[in-house]
Amino acid sequence: MRIAARDLSHDDPTEVLESVSVELADLADGVIESALALARAMTPGHQAARLAVIAMGKCGARELNYISDVDVIHVVAPADEDVDNARTIAVGQRLAATVARICSAHSGAGSIWQVDAALRPEGDAGPLVRTLASMAEYYRTWARNWEFQALLKARPMAGDIELGEQFCALVAPLVWQVAERDGFVGESRAMRTRVVDHIARKNRDHEIKLGAGGLRDVEFTVQLLQLVHGRQDSSLRVRSTFDALRSLSAGGYIGRADAQRLLSAYRFERLLEHRVQLFHLRRTHLLPTDEAALRRLARGVGLRTGDDVRQAWHSTAQAVLSTHNRVFYSPLVEAVSRIPSEELRMTTDAAKTRLKALGFADESAALRHIAALTQGTTRAVKIQAQLMPAMLGWLASGPNPDAGLLAFRKVSEELGSSPWYLRALRDEGDTAQRLAAILSGSRLGVDLLVRSPETVQVLVDVDLRPRGRDELCAEMTRVGRRHREVADSIRAIRGVRRREFFRLVVDVVLGVAPVETVARGLSDLTDATIEASLQAVRASLDDAPRIGVIALGRWGGREMALSSDADLMFVVDDTGTRATQKAMEIVTTLRKLLGAPGPGPGLDLDADLRPEGRSGPLVRSLSSCLTYYSRWSSTWESQALVRARHGAGDRELTGALLASMDRLRWPAVGLSSSQCTEIRRLKARMEDERVRRGSDRRMNLKMGPGGLADVEWTVQLMQMRFGARLPQLRTTSTLEALSAARAADLMMPDQYEDLRVAWLGASALRNAIMCVRGRAADTLPTDSRELDAIARLLGMGRGASEMVVEEHLRRSRRANKVVDELFWSV
Repeated sequence: MRIAARDLSHDDPTEVLESVSVELADLADGVIESALALARAMTPGHQAARLAVIAMGKCGARELNYISDVDVIHVVAPADEDVDNARTIAVGQRLAATVARICSAHSGAGSIWQVDAALRPEGDAGPLVRTLASMAEYYRTWARNWEFQALLKARPMAGDIELGEQFCALVAPLVWQVAERDGFVGESRAMRTRVVDHIARKNRDHEIKLGAGGLRDVEFTVQLLQLVHGRQDSSLRVRSTFDALRSLSAGGYIGRADAQRLLSAYRFERLLEHRVQLFHLRRTHLLPTDEAALRRLARGVGLRTGDDVRQAWHSTAQAVLSTHNRVFYSPLVEAVSRIPSEELRMTTDAAKTRLKALGFADESAALRHIAALTQGTTRAVKIQAQLMPAMLGWLASGPNPDAGLLAFRKVSEELGSSPWYLRALRDEGDTAQRLAAILSGSRLGVDLLVRSPETVQVLVDVDLRPRGRDELCAEMTRVGRRHREVADSIRAIRGVRRREFFRLVVDVVLGVAPVETVARGLSDLTDATIEASLQAVRASLDDAPRIGVIALGRWGGREMALSSDADLMFVVDDTGTRATQKAMEIVTTLRKLLGAPGPGPGLDLDADLRPEGRSGPLVRSLSSCLTYYSRWSSTWESQALVRARHGAGDRELTGALLASMDRLRWPAVGLSSSQCTEIRRLKARMEDERVRRGSDRRMNLKMGPGGLADVEWTVQLMQMRFGARLPQLRTTSTLEALSAARAADLMMPDQYEDLRVAWLGASALRNAIMCVRGRAADTLPTDSRELDAIARLLGMGRGASEMVVEEHLRRSRRANKVVDELFWSV
């Protein structure tokens, strides 16, 4: 009554909740000790056995409720050498059973506490008491993972305290090794899921203890972190949930805000539990549903109405659930749990041996990087120390762990003082594992991160798929308008491009999106970049003329690679020479600012496919373009227009120009024999000029037999021959045109499949090479390490370097046969 009176009369009962729970546990200790004294008086020969009562659960943690079972385990030992085990166990069993009967018995004053020994070895099917030797054999041989989690709370509460301490010392090493058992983390997660699933549907929104976002979610989260990280950090080896949360926060194992959120929620939910139990003095964990009970509960927890209670409960549960889902299911926790305890505490020589076994070539350099990141007393260093074991494993699973660790150090040193960086790696889903994959598998990704570390924020996103043109354009336009100077506007726009380009690199490295989706994403990103940048440059000048941008080449086909430039041409409104001069100024500024060196890759605007090529003016008026194409354009220029579409700028201008181009790219009578011959001769000449003499042409992804150019020229020849009478062929996309040609029976199904597979395969290889090497290349590398990295990036696994080459040769050989049939032999 004294405890309840102090609790109920306090202005803020959450302030005294911890001490109230401690006092209740101390009261339980006293009750059990008193009951044991009575039991001894009732048991002849009790002197033969020493009995220790071990508190478990909430009582063990000294977080007891008003109305709660007292979970216990009983340990016995002979009082002297003359007493055998059988006699010891028989006496201990009578004492333990009598204690339980005394505490659970009903009387006029009610019962005291229900004593529950179900957490003992083998549960209700096992003996009520065991000797230390029997305990040791059980826990070392038969105990399941959850039993060690339960032992986190074990403490001697009554009887022979020395014997109880011996029991706790016996099981402690086993408790702090359980996290590295196979499947421990998965079992813990599955157990929590089962508990929620077994709640009656009608009670799910009212279960304070077991429901989603309830007390168990806090406790399971805390206990999992304790068991995983407590192996090497003794400060986490505490029984109380409150103390454990404070220690986890102090050690950097959980964010300060998350820890405070869980502490506040746990106090409030425990307070709700206490109040609903006190009114009827019966064990319950359900929030009441009738209004009178809710109003009464509201007054008991310092709120005004039943609605206030409901709202506070739901918002608290939601906060707990959100934090629980993020922390309890973190890949980092599972990764650290798999690392044996001895590897978390190694000598320098042992660490070098371990690093070599993981695959690090320069163990000494790796140790220096690790030391630079983990030595010190700052919170950032503590978090790095937690991350490091898992990061080393993830880096080692990539093709270049040494470069990955160095890059991790560089990025961390740049961003280590940023509060979001380490917090994201520790708490945000797959962020750390994604980062490790980029650092050890992609030189391009590393270059982008080292030059612009803040782009690592992309890895936090749940959805890594490419963003669409309109969304990107809106953001780029918005950031561009925040600046007065055009150079600053373009710099801001390029910042968005840099981030989104990195997202697409991540998509390739992690296999998030297929190659055609990445190609579309790169093209949309280019659309938005040029659109927003053109707006910014035009806005910086008075009387800026209307300018349209025609997308050509891979950009026009929405089939860009990571290494692609933006092929284009510029068209200006027909308003005289001054407009053309101003347009030239705008275009020159645009090309300069977008292509300039910077933290991210520049965007090269290549206008070589414009009328007259490099010999012609960079910008033409609409009328000049129309005149040129009506009088002087050649067959190869008509072919280049197959991929022409609106890219950016004034749609009226580009629409007029594209309409005039249709008669050239989709000629009414198709192509003459001489025009087909001209296209073939041009392709043959390009192959001779662009493929380095003496090289293996088969390894050239673009110009080699069955390569990208072969497929694209074959498709474009069909489009020009039949596009006038088959509208479905009038597309800038190679894959769409290929599909349309198949649907129109212009090729056989197997021919279509061979061309499609070869084009996709070569496109994927080009992106993979760019990611691995950090620079563009159209030929397969000969270095087996690079080929192995490419194989892993493409999902072929370790040691598949030869398979990369074999698969490419097989695809290109089949495609080359089709090209002979459909391009060279027609």
